[in-house]
Amino acid sequence: MKITKVVAKHHILDFKFEAGTSRGKLNAKDTWYLILYEGTRVIGVGEAGPLRGLSIDKIDEMPEAIELIAKKLEGNSIPDTLSDCFLLANEICNKAFPSIRFAVETALLDARNGGLKMIFDAGFFKRQKRIPINGLVWMGEEDFMQQQIKEKLREGFNCIKMKIGAIDFQTELKLLKSIRKNYSKEQITLRVDANGAFSPEEALNKLNELAVLDLHSIEQPIKAGSRREMHELCRNSPLAIALDEELIGLHDPAEKETLLKEINPQYIILKPTLIGGIQATLEWINLCKKHNIGWWLTSMLESNIGLNAICQLADYLKVNMPQGLGTGKLYHNNIESPLTIQNGEIYYNAHKDWQEIELI
Repeated sequence: MKITKVVAKHHILDFKFEAGTSRGKLNAKDTWYLILYEGTRVIGVGEAGPLRGLSIDKIDEMPEAIELIAKKLEGNSIPDTLSDCFLLANEICNKAFPSIRFAVETALLDARNGGLKMIFDAGFFKRQKRIPINGLVWMGEEDFMQQQIKEKLREGFNCIKMKIGAIDFQTELKLLKSIRKNYSKEQITLRVDANGAFSPEEALNKLNELAVLDLHSIEQPIKAGSRREMHELCRNSPLAIALDEELIGLHDPAEKETLLKEINPQYIILKPTLIGGIQATLEWINLCKKHNIGWWLTSMLESNIGLNAICQLADYLKVNMPQGLGTGKLYHNNIESPLTIQNGEIYYNAHKDWQEIELI
């Protein structure tokens, strides 16, 4: 089977609310769909959804870059194996656009498996296997954050992740204490994500205050790039630290291993769109196994196309701890899909249909 045509389709995702992080507020997000055809039939779809201000992808150059990849894909045969998909992606992709690499891999794997949105032939797609996820609480006014917390608890989440670092730290502690007052760490797992908001000088004191609340971990307490300071934090913190932004822009396996050895974190956060796709994710995981470092997968505000691929990757990797895959309800105009969240888990509801990609 050959790819006879490839179309790159731009889509702007509109948030249902103003999503706050320590880097600013989000109201809309650009994304691109890479659509593979055989004749007039869609045989594969992938998503390139970089995040302005975080991804190394140059957003203003995305239309030209993804059109170039589309032309390179046309005329190729669909690879037979996962390794062959990676080889073709290696031949045509530019490391400067990791989100496009993720879209290419996903579209090829979709086409390899029949164009059914099945990226991996595993239980998530075929048997409605459920994956535990964390409920995400966005930054905002105290009342807004308190409302989100109540909603997540009511919806049955037993792992809650709260973004911190944009409002008063004592207010954030108060919100976390309000959960811990009613739920023990055995009942509710609490994670926080600082997105690099703490200064190296204040970070350890803040981590000490957070640790009293029996938190599971904190993501990226200080800005990426301060390896010595991050190493000292990981060594002295009473709270487990997960690297996130620190992984951006590293492509060579030797560079990745050097980072892990220099910092020696307890966890890393893997976002395929951000770090260069599925093959890159697998490389990080192999290094984590070698150095006894934990990890979990997180979406990066993709639409349901990208989210579906990451969910299936999580299932393929046989995850058992909550993943960061609860972003499908963020948008007014997401692609309708079988992805369903219930009682703090995400699963593929085969009784629901995908919205046709051409109609977006």
